[in-house]
Parts: sequence; structure tokens; C-alpha cells
Amino acid sequence: MAVQEMMPTWVGATAKQVARAVRRGDTSATQVVADHLEHIARADRDLSAFRVVRGGEAIVEAEKVDEQDDLANLPLAGVPVAVKENTPVAGLPTWNGSAVVRTAVAEEDHEVVRRLRGAGAVIVGVTRMPELGLWGTTDDESATTRNPWHRDRTPGGSSGGAAAAVAAGLVPIAHGNDGLGSIRIPAACCGLVGLKPGRGVVPCQLGATDWFGLAEHGILATTVADAALGFAVLAGRRPDKLVPPNRLRIAVSLRSPVRGVRLDDANRDAVATGSRLLAAAGHDAIAADPVYPTSLGLRGVATWLAAAAAEARAAGVDRATLQPRTRRHAVLGGVAERRGLVRESDRAAWRERSVAFFADNDLDLLLTPALAATPPGADGWSRRSWRANMSVNIRYAPYAAPWNVAGLPAIVVPVGRRPDGLPVGVQLVGPPGSELRLLAVAGQFELAQPWQRHAPEYPVAR
Repeated sequence: MAVQEMMPTWVGATAKQVARAVRRGDTSATQVVADHLEHIARADRDLSAFRVVRGGEAIVEAEKVDEQDDLANLPLAGVPVAVKENTPVAGLPTWNGSAVVRTAVAEEDHEVVRRLRGAGAVIVGVTRMPELGLWGTTDDESATTRNPWHRDRTPGGSSGGAAAAVAAGLVPIAHGNDGLGSIRIPAACCGLVGLKPGRGVVPCQLGATDWFGLAEHGILATTVADAALGFAVLAGRRPDKLVPPNRLRIAVSLRSPVRGVRLDDANRDAVATGSRLLAAAGHDAIAADPVYPTSLGLRGVATWLAAAAAEARAAGVDRATLQPRTRRHAVLGGVAERRGLVRESDRAAWRERSVAFFADNDLDLLLTPALAATPPGADGWSRRSWRANMSVNIRYAPYAAPWNVAGLPAIVVPVGRRPDGLPVGVQLVGPPGSELRLLAVAGQFELAQPWQRHAPEYPVAR
């Protein structure tokens, strides 16, 4: 029997639908969470999206939500949410992608988890990621996380478990974080909306250094409205209705930030679709390329390497116990640090140049591909060489990282399907403070060309 045929009542609902129903008394948080736990128990056997499922604990938390007197003030009342496993959840170890780098049981929630709970969300578990969050594929010695759209393909990384969970309806929305594309890459792989806020909008406090300021917490969702709701909660803001923007000037660029990386036809066509949707919404789509200096790629890779070294030191692990690819990454990161290749001045210079790209050209946003190629196969990346992992990561997902270095907000939104049946998306980037504008334009895409919210065989839109 297909997963969809056995779908419990609230599986497949959006976060907004769930919260509205719980606030009105049309259902209970306990019922919603029980439905999702049942679905997780059945569907996650084939996906391995979760590292840990908090079955009994989640039910107890849902009961506490139902007992509250102020449900009207809870924007996520009763919504089951998953948290990425590198973010502390009270009562659980912080796994960081493998047992080797797992830290002790957290005594208190990370601030973003506290905000989710404060909004009425129920944390049903923590989702899998690659070791130290370094890679755009998600597997380790215990399991391979699979893409619900095509289970022999990766859901991306490093928020791969989060994306798989949302795309299969295991939760309506999921928390993720993004150091070099780790929300947006999985969103593109799994046909989701994935928002990386700009620097400083959401408290980070992630690992040893926040990946030298590159990392941000964000949300993966099946609708723009859910992404906006989750973002508001993480940012400590009141949820606001998205207002369609007036006519915008939006740059459209196919240029790869990495020389020699070629864009495949499906992703090229996705940008053309995005351009048409912009024009249909009344915006001006203008061909304009950011100038990606060679030094950006070199310094970006150096920072990626150094982040591994810093995280391994902070975890207090013997490098010899890490996966071979991670060990090599951390060793080279130590070299990059000692040679002075990781400098805040370089990141600040690229941020200034990026902000100037919008200001000097009178641009409101930038449209780019989300990926350069189809998501790679799911299996075995944790056992493969460092060189193989570096090659596949750079070749299939080069478009996200520059905007972490610049600290600018960016969002991925689905725009169709590839010939191989997998989803395809585009990326929108904006200047500092443009998160709501990005969401509003993404909402115009959704209104003009609605997408399939969940992978085939999994829950459909209610």
C-alpha cells in the first residue's frame, strides 16, 4: 500500500493550517503530533531523515501545548517541527553528523529551539546531516539519508535530513542552518522553499565560530507562507502578511561563481522560467552578472577547510577517528589557518562588493540557478575520498556559497521538474534586510505556478 493511502489525518497539512486548527480547537496538538509520529515510524524507514525521534517526549510536549490558555498567541501552535542535529535540544546529545563528534546531552535548548517552542511548536526529533556539516550529501556509517523524490539520489546537505523530512511530509516545516548553502542546496534537491536569512537577523551561536560568520539558521518548508512564518519565529518577529512588491529591477545571471563549472540544461531552463515569472508579475528582469573574483573561490574554500579544523578542535576529537574525507578537510584547514588564508578583511571586501552590485546597478534582487546539475547519488559519500567529495560538491552546487561569505539573504524556490523527475529550483538573492522582499517575490512565483508540495507517494496538499 502506498504511503499516501495510509496517510493520517494531519499529515500533509501546512504549518499554518495546523496552527490555525489547533488555535480554533478544531484539533489538538496531541492528535497532530501523534499523526506525524505514526507517519515518521512508517516512512522514515526508507529515508533515514531523522537521527533521533522524540516519540513519548513529543506527545508530552503536545499535551502541554493543549493545556495552555493563550493558544491565540502561538503562531506555531501544535506544529511538529524537526531540528537539525548540530543545534542543541535539551535532553539530547548534539550529534554534529556522526557519533565521533557527538557532544554531551544538552542541558538547555539553543535560542532558535527556544523560540520555536515558545511559538507553540513541538520538537519531534533531530534530523541527520553529514559529519560536521561539511558536505552537500548526507550519509554516515549508520545510514544514508535519501531524497523522497528519488530514493537513490541525495536530498543534499548539510540539512539533508531536514529537507527529506519536509518533502515526505514527516513534518510540515524543519529547522536547518546554512554555512555554504546547507539550506538552499537541500531545498533545491527536494523541491522546497529554503530561506537563508542575512547575517545577524537570527541568533547563530553555532559551533566554534559560526563558521567564521558564514552560518545562519533558517527554515525549510513546502510553501512560502510557512517559510515566512518560520522565519518570523526564528527572527523573534511578529508574523506579517507578505505584500506583493511594486515593480522591481531584478538581475538575472547564469554565471557560475566557480570557473569551469557548467550549467546543465534543466537548471538553465529553470532560470528562464524564473525570468518569465518575474516578467509576468510586473518586474523588470535584466541580464547582469556579479563579478566573482578568483580570490573569492580560493578564500571561500580556505574558510570551508578552516571551519572543519575549528569544529574538530571544539569537539575535542582525535582527527584519526573522523571520516577520511573530513580528516583531510580538517588537516588542510589547519594549514589554511597557519598560512593566514582565512581573513575577515577578505569577507568584508566581498560583502562590500556584493552590496555595491545592487546599489550601483539600481537592482532590488538577483536571480541565479539554485544548482548546476542534478543531485548526485545518495550512497557511499562518507566512505569516498576527499577529492571525490570536493569534486561532486563544487560541480553540482556552486551558486550558494558566495552569499554566505557576503552575509546576504537568499532563498531557493521550486519552479518545475527536471527530465529525470526531480524538482528544479532557482535562487533569489537580495541586499541586507531584504528577507521579506525575497519571500514576497517567491510568493508571486508560487501563485503563478504552484508546485507539488510533497514527493510522489507521500502526502499531497490538503
